[in-house]
Amino acid sequence: MKIFTGAQIHELDNYTIQHEPIKSIDLMERASKALTGAIMQRWDNRTPVVVFAGPGNNGGDALAVARMLAEQGYSVKVYLFNITGRLSDDCAINRQRVRDSKRIKDFTEVTVQFDPPELDSSMLVVDGLFGSGINKPLAGGFASLVKYINQSPAKVVSIDMPSGLMTEDNSYNVRANIIHADVTLTLHGRKLSMFLADCQEFLGEVQVLDIRLSQEYVDKTKALYVVPEENDIRKRLLPRDDFAHKGSMGNALIIAGSYGMSGAAILATRACLRSGVGKVTVHTPRKNYDIMQISVPEAVMQMDHEETYFSESVDSDDFDAVGIGPGLGQQENTAIALISQLRRVQCPVVVDADALNILANHRAWMQQLPKGVIMTPHPKEFDRLSGIASNGSYERLHRAQELAQRIGAYIILKGHYSALCLPDGGVIFNPTGNSGMATAGSGDVLTGIITALLARGYHRSDACLLGMYLHGLAGDIAAREVGKESLVAGDIIKYLPKAFLALEKG
Repeated sequence: MKIFTGAQIHELDNYTIQHEPIKSIDLMERASKALTGAIMQRWDNRTPVVVFAGPGNNGGDALAVARMLAEQGYSVKVYLFNITGRLSDDCAINRQRVRDSKRIKDFTEVTVQFDPPELDSSMLVVDGLFGSGINKPLAGGFASLVKYINQSPAKVVSIDMPSGLMTEDNSYNVRANIIHADVTLTLHGRKLSMFLADCQEFLGEVQVLDIRLSQEYVDKTKALYVVPEENDIRKRLLPRDDFAHKGSMGNALIIAGSYGMSGAAILATRACLRSGVGKVTVHTPRKNYDIMQISVPEAVMQMDHEETYFSESVDSDDFDAVGIGPGLGQQENTAIALISQLRRVQCPVVVDADALNILANHRAWMQQLPKGVIMTPHPKEFDRLSGIASNGSYERLHRAQELAQRIGAYIILKGHYSALCLPDGGVIFNPTGNSGMATAGSGDVLTGIITALLARGYHRSDACLLGMYLHGLAGDIAAREVGKESLVAGDIIKYLPKAFLALEKG
């Protein structure tokens, strides 16, 4: 699924109008029928409805929805805000249709003064003030209205976007002047801001409504941001030859675990073994030997000279992929060993956890990373690498895109919708995963999965994409089995086989 910008959405609407062809007012009617149907599925006609419509096409949608709900027996009170005396053409047509409706008894067109209605917990507010076309924070009377709606106990359903929330960059938005929706009924597809953590409080539950916009435009128009479908992922799976042996299925090296952090090495190694690789070697401090041998008997142990930390780079020529960082610690000798390892590695490499923290403390080393390096930071780790994103998730994502382009890296910015930032500037959001995976060790598991896929022979972008998807899918299956509250990182590994099976079989 392509994530279009606000400008592209406007172009898509116009392209549909011109090439279907369909009149714009009829396209609005089509959208409004979808919106009305979605509202009726959630609230029956015993629910009093208050509609707030703005002067643009979002307001036109809201007016049409008001009319359709009234025709279905809903008690509807409508407020159209026409402060400047300028309505969009389609909004003006729907104003007249509301006036002509015998079902709507309470319609107010606000031009100067506004006496807000009392909103109680039995009511539904339909927010149709502003949609995806807004490009600056709300102010004045509209800001006051938003605050009034937000402090009320009424349920709120927003049309396309919660009013005041912009489709992409909300870095400098006024958060108090954004509708807090209980449900957002967004048209055609999710917008970029819907994937960003600091916008979630405004969205409530998001439902995407298909209003049959031009597929031709969608197919031919490039989008910087995409969300893969299951079929996109499935077709990337490499077949497993019936005559395969461990030597032909990839040889992975995991460098992980300081003394007291052997659990990180265990999780990364187990995940690597569960992800199809033929052989896994673990390089870890000597004091981890016994626990690693007992916990992961399938892995080959390679012990560091030091007792408690990673102290020297190792020969990686015989390996097909390297994963480095989980539980590694940040000793100065470890830092020197890390950059030495990254300079000499010839195969694909995944850099995570303490390896990222070391790089954050030695930012000049970033330029020495191998081309195609895969980095898997969570937001705080990324902020240490690039500086704190004081303006929120959009700024952080933008910085990750810039860094990926500048050093030729694949950066997975982890979160509910993990974002894979590609060297060409594109971003792929992962659709799987859940809040139960917000637990220690979950990132170590992801490192192990991606390292295995690289060793198996997947291209870096495919290994990242498939690794994110499988990681999240295993977490989703685990959550269904054990619940989100009790989920631990080991459960993700436990359900990896079912995730592979689910993806293979569809």
